[in-house]
Amino acid sequence: MARVVGNPARSHFPIRMIDAVAAAAALVDEIESLAKARAASGGRLVVGLPTGRTPVALYAEWVRRTREGSDALRRVVTFNLDEFVGIDAEHSAACRSYMKKHLFEPLGLAPEATHFPDAANLAAYERAIVAAGGIDLQIVGIGRNGHVGFNEPGSPRDSRTREVALARTTREDAAAAFGGLDRVPTRGVTVGIATILAAKRIRVLAFGAAKAAIVREACSARMGPELPVTWLRDHADVRLIVDVDAAGER
Repeated sequence: MARVVGNPARSHFPIRMIDAVAAAAALVDEIESLAKARAASGGRLVVGLPTGRTPVALYAEWVRRTREGSDALRRVVTFNLDEFVGIDAEHSAACRSYMKKHLFEPLGLAPEATHFPDAANLAAYERAIVAAGGIDLQIVGIGRNGHVGFNEPGSPRDSRTREVALARTTREDAAAAFGGLDRVPTRGVTVGIATILAAKRIRVLAFGAAKAAIVREACSARMGPELPVTWLRDHADVRLIVDVDAAGER
């Protein structure tokens, strides 16, 4: 089911209500179709990817479909949204480790096809995205405080890849993976809002009752830095994909 939520006079989120498993299948269909079209012209699809609980079903379906014979789903170049600062790349809670476990190693992606922002070389990440032809499809989740990537409240629309201070709610959500809040890094590196908005397509995912409040705000609040996800409503090809719990309709 698709409908429009927000203020159409200014901008809005086209919203699709679907459960997480069906959403994963639909997104993999989209990725596969785009990857096949790009492969036909000799190129590779460029995808921006998130970590966390929200995309687990997506990555599981992506791997399953690839193992069933969809070679097109391996013909991708990936750019991750964010990473924690001050931890080893092999740390079990690092975004790199998450992606290796859930997607990259099962797909057999070559390391040179995968990219993560590095606090030591921020401008190089932006240049790498441009050199790859730009992000064709950007997938993001929504944090409880409205962040996308590590673009915490206060992030301006023109922000680019940068190092940021992590909000307490962000660190709380990561505490279990790190073995306690005191072990969660206080800083991260993230692509910026402007970098996300430069993608050709954006798909925003939110599942579960815990996301209902922020989904409601994302759709109705005034666009601005106080709720970074609202900036994405200004994109020409954005879709908010939620289940009935996140939509607050159960």
